[in-house]
Amino acid sequence: MHICTVVGNLWATQKEASLTGLPLLVVRPFTSGTEQTAETMVAVDTQGARLGERVLVVHGRAARHAIGRGHDIGFQTAIVAIVDSMELEGGRRVGQTAAEDSKIGTY
Repeated sequence: MHICTVVGNLWATQKEASLTGLPLLVVRPFTSGTEQTAETMVAVDTQGARLGERVLVVHGRAARHAIGRGHDIGFQTAIVAIVDSMELEGGRRVGQTAAEDSKIGTY
């Protein structure tokens, strides 16, 4: 499982038949510091996430289950939740988007 930020949309006019009708988003793993990773992944969006939102991404069997098309689907990464907020070590609160972080503050 990863907490990620949605950084883009992906459109494919030609794809494996089991992916027909599934929205695909480009996500980047969340880091707790100020650095950003260049690593990105593509995930099936089961929740209607938008650009900039933080999401919970699962892989493998959990992703295939969330996508809901059985084990014969040609994809193993899915967004299963949109993060409202989270609290990190030291009381740092993180919001649904980076822009909301400063509004939340700390306890």
